[in-house]
Amino acid sequence: MTDLAPAPAGYLQDMDAQPDALLDQANGTLPAALARLDPRTYDRIVLTGMGSSCHAFVPVERAFAAAGLPVLRIDTGQLLDIPQRLTRRTLLWATSQSGRSGELVSLLAQFTDETRPHTIMGTTDDTGSPLAAAADIVIPLHSGPEATVSTKSYLNTLAAHRRVVAALRGEDDRVVTGDLRRTAASLRTWLADSPVPNGIAAQALGAPHSRFALIGIGDDTATALTGALITKEASRVAAEGYIGGTFRHGPLELAGPGLTALLFGPGDQGDAALPALARDLSAAGSTVLTVGPRPYAGSGHLAIPAGGTAFDRLTFGIVQVQLLTVALARAAGIVPGDFRFGRKITDTL
Repeated sequence: MTDLAPAPAGYLQDMDAQPDALLDQANGTLPAALARLDPRTYDRIVLTGMGSSCHAFVPVERAFAAAGLPVLRIDTGQLLDIPQRLTRRTLLWATSQSGRSGELVSLLAQFTDETRPHTIMGTTDDTGSPLAAAADIVIPLHSGPEATVSTKSYLNTLAAHRRVVAALRGEDDRVVTGDLRRTAASLRTWLADSPVPNGIAAQALGAPHSRFALIGIGDDTATALTGALITKEASRVAAEGYIGGTFRHGPLELAGPGLTALLFGPGDQGDAALPALARDLSAAGSTVLTVGPRPYAGSGHLAIPAGGTAFDRLTFGIVQVQLLTVALARAAGIVPGDFRFGRKITDTL
């Protein structure tokens, strides 16, 4: 990355280490039990996690729904509140980098022989965690330790999820991991040359009543939701994430001077909602930025490489947000990614 000196340890080092972590995921072996798992045999598939671990399930949820499978993505706090969503014929797939978040541990502790879901899959970096101990199938993240904000673990979660979905479709994992290695190589080069958007951050925070909205469609919803979360964590700037048209139902009143809206989408011919939203927000005086391979009309641009896969778009999109959080933190005079009240592992309810 360019323009990062002086750089504190931790968050920025974790950002730089993301290509290596992706390679570690690509070099890891999927559990053999996946070959015997048929998602069509369950009455429902429940995808759960907290924070970015739950948001990272967006592409999985969409892929399963497109295949006609009865899938539900729900954060573990909500699932803990309504455990009746789980049945004895449920496939429960939980993701947690630590494998020991408070909500997840509490949920797992509630299961009895009569209430336990038929199959539990766990995606985690700690194969000695409560999640791994409870799971019938464990998918290692291979992301390694992180200082504070999710960086390596989020990208590796997207990668691990992609490999599992491909395996359940009967696809060759060697093809998928080959793509991951190419993404890691491209990310390494891109990170070395990508500047921190200090000008954008200064302009945004200098506006009266500054506020941020991150809006995504399709798989890119995962980037918008996770991006808003890490913006709060890494730079202490209030930001909210939205799924496409949700922004027009109430939050549209936030439009006008002082609003910085980041839009995430494929930018192809099937994308009609975000170009229209970009025009309307710009007309209202908002600052609109497209985070993608090409900008929507009337918006600024935080560019990512063009011509890549959908996974590439998610990868480079979230890293572009990470760079913005560094700029926002510095503009606010704080250390990027430095927690004041939270901890890396949230083990309390």
